[in-house]
Amino acid sequence: MVVKNQVLELDICDLNNLGFGVAHVDGLTLFVSGCLDGERVRALVLTVKKTYAVAKTLEVLKSSPHRITPLCRVKGCGGCAYQTISYEHERDIKREYVRTAFRKAGVNAQVEEVVTPKMADGEWLTCHYRNKAQYPVSQDGKGNYIIGFYGAKSHHVVEAADCPLQPKEFGEIVLTLRGYFETYRIPAYNELTGKGLIRHIYLRRGTVSGEVLLTLVVNGERLPHEDTLVETIRRAHPQVVGILLNSNRDNTNVICGDVYRTLWGKNEIVDTLAGVQLKIAPHAFYQVNHAATELLYAKAKELACLTGEEQLLDLYCGCGSIGLSMADMAREVIGIEIEPSAVECAKENAALNGIENARFWCGDASDARTLFFCAVTDLSLSPDVVVLDPPRKGSTPELLAYLAELNIPRIVYISCNPDTLARDVACLLKLGYEMSSVT
Repeated sequence: MVVKNQVLELDICDLNNLGFGVAHVDGLTLFVSGCLDGERVRALVLTVKKTYAVAKTLEVLKSSPHRITPLCRVKGCGGCAYQTISYEHERDIKREYVRTAFRKAGVNAQVEEVVTPKMADGEWLTCHYRNKAQYPVSQDGKGNYIIGFYGAKSHHVVEAADCPLQPKEFGEIVLTLRGYFETYRIPAYNELTGKGLIRHIYLRRGTVSGEVLLTLVVNGERLPHEDTLVETIRRAHPQVVGILLNSNRDNTNVICGDVYRTLWGKNEIVDTLAGVQLKIAPHAFYQVNHAATELLYAKAKELACLTGEEQLLDLYCGCGSIGLSMADMAREVIGIEIEPSAVECAKENAALNGIENARFWCGDASDARTLFFCAVTDLSLSPDVVVLDPPRKGSTPELLAYLAELNIPRIVYISCNPDTLARDVACLLKLGYEMSSVT
């Protein structure tokens, strides 16, 4: 029987998607941090539940050949699940995770090899690829600023301003801001007391344009010496094209509030993705890995098999990036999105690119009645191809049944969650569809 604080020798047989090793003792599954599949470890049991237990590695007794020295020197950050694993093995793990999701859903799927963007020298792009970072700010007992990311399963901030996944200029901007905070003794926000001013540093960068948007999230409406802040950032970091202040006075885990104020410059950046220029506001959704997204959109366009004669229905369209990237090969693009500001952004992006065959509609893409309502308006809904890009919870049985009822010939499903993807594919197969391979 496994009990809390027990020390066990464990053989790790697998890794889960959170980076925990999987072991089994007396019919109980243990999730073990700090180890890799194929290793034997000494581990301390931290928590015991009815069906599983959680443990942490104390010593690696037999090391995996896939273990590498982490690129990042930070200890305790909760951001990277696989940083001690060779990237070749990480690709295998992720491919197998997708295979397993489909097996659990009862679907026999052909899962292709993982597609990874490469740099000019042919190496896989595994660092400095993120175009967005949100750094929480706190202070220790001596008043020193801690700027980085939350530790695993906590709201304790770990110093990680030089995260190797972020563009190098992000760390440089954070360093300048740290000096500003120190000079004017601006207190960091304390979640326990609700006091303090600086909550987060929020940075977005256009990978192609190089434009950077800086947003400071504060527990208030103003910052001391705002003019000095603007002058300092503009002088030190000319790539910053806009500086915004976001007010968030709520005691919440949500990072940004609803109110933005522009201290200087633009309130958005422009970037180019899959040949389309896009305006990106701080609150807008935009894929964080530009190079990987280019590969993703190219694959989606390939699977759509457009000839220029089709009406393309882009569901959960956000700011319209997917549909607009395919507009040159479609007769017409119709996007549906529930967030009104995203719909307006999609319309602006269509105009920015001179795309006249794309229209965008505000409505709940998961609700079949929304599509029916669109069908009886001047949108004249009769799609030949549907692109689905739902949130992590996936689509709905009602929507999938409605698409089958409309006899949509081709559905391209883009997913950020293999489990809900497999569930929805199983539903579509029951509705009479056939599936291609999964990439």
